[in-house]
Amino acid sequence: MDLAPPAPDRLALIDKPIATVLVVDDTADNLSLMSSLLKDHYRVKVANHGDKALRIAAQDPAPDLILLDVMMPDVDGHEVCRRLKSNPRTRDIPVIFLTARAEVEDEELGLSLGAVDYISKPISPPILLARVQTHLALKATADFLRSKSDYLQQEVLLRTLEVQAIQDVTIMVMASLAETRDSETGNHIRRTQLYVKALAEQLKGHPRFEAVLTERNIELLYKSAPLHDIGKVGIPDSILLKPGKLTVEEFEVMKRHPRIGRDAIEEAERRLGMKVKFLTFSKEIAYSHQEKWDGTGYPEGLAGDAIPVSARLMAVADVYDALISRRVYKPAFSHEQACQIVVQGRGQHFDPDIVDAFIAIADDFRAIAVRYADD
Repeated sequence: MDLAPPAPDRLALIDKPIATVLVVDDTADNLSLMSSLLKDHYRVKVANHGDKALRIAAQDPAPDLILLDVMMPDVDGHEVCRRLKSNPRTRDIPVIFLTARAEVEDEELGLSLGAVDYISKPISPPILLARVQTHLALKATADFLRSKSDYLQQEVLLRTLEVQAIQDVTIMVMASLAETRDSETGNHIRRTQLYVKALAEQLKGHPRFEAVLTERNIELLYKSAPLHDIGKVGIPDSILLKPGKLTVEEFEVMKRHPRIGRDAIEEAERRLGMKVKFLTFSKEIAYSHQEKWDGTGYPEGLAGDAIPVSARLMAVADVYDALISRRVYKPAFSHEQACQIVVQGRGQHFDPDIVDAFIAIADDFRAIAVRYADD
C-alpha cells in the first residue's frame, strides 16, 4: 500500500477552491471564445446583457472576478460597473474591462469607475490568462486581509465588552460593600444613578456644562455614581447607624467618609500601577458630593465652580433620594416636600443651574423613585 503523501500540486488542487469568473458580453461568439479560454482553469458563468450580469453577481456565492464588455445595448459596461461598485454585496469583486475602445480616455474612465484592469480586443489569450490569474491572486490576498481585519475587529469588540463588564462589576461590588454597612439599599444606588444621568442629559446642551457633559462622560458619570458613599465603609456602626442626631464629635467622624472613599479608589489605582480614566468621576463624586455651592460643605469647603460638575450633580441626586427615603433617623418625605427643599437650596447648597434642570425634569425624578422604590 502506498502511504506516501500526495504531491504538492495534488494538495493544492484538493485544498484550493476553484475560482469563478463571470464573463459579460452581448455577442455569443465572444462568450464562447472566453469560455473556451477559461474553462480549463476556472468555473465560468456567462451573461449576455448587463441586468443578467448584475443578478448573477449578487448571487451567493458571488463571482471571484468579472470580465466585462463595455459596449453593450441597454445597460453598458460602464453602468454595470457603477452599480456593482455601489452595492456592498458586489463592490469588492474585481472587474476587468474588455473592449475594442482603446483610447486613453476610455481606459481612464474605466479605471475611475473602479475597474482593476483594462484589456483591449482582440483578446490575446496569454495576456488574458495572466491578468486573470494576477487579479484573482490579489483578490484572494485582499479577502484574507479583510477577513483577518473583521476577525480582529470582532476580537477588539469582545475584549472591550469584557473590560467594560469588569469595570461595571468592580463598581457594583465596591458600592455593594458600602451598602452592607448602611441602611441604604441597592435601589438607592440605582435611583441615584438614574437621577444623575437624567440631570446630565438635561444639561448637556447648557453653555456651562456642554464641555464636560459629552455622551461618553455622561455614561461614565452613570457608571461612577454608585461609588459616591464608598467611604462609609470606614465609619463605625455606632455613628453610621445611629437613629438620633449626631454629636459634634460624631459628625466630625462622619465627615471623613468622602476622603476615605477617594483614598480607597486612589489606592486601587496605585496597586494597579496606572491611572484609570473611568475612575476619575468616581473619585470626584466620592470626595466632593458633600460640598455646597456657598462653600459651607465638606471636606474642602469648595464653592461654586470649584466643585466638580460630577459632584454637583450627585449632590442634588443624593439629597433628593435621601429626603424621599426612610432612614433610621427620619421618615420618608413626599416628592413634593423633597422638591421644595431642593429648590430652597438653590444658590446655597446646590448649583442654581442644576436646580433649574431638576425643576424641569422633576416628574422624571418622581417616575424613577416610583419604579425603583424600596420594598
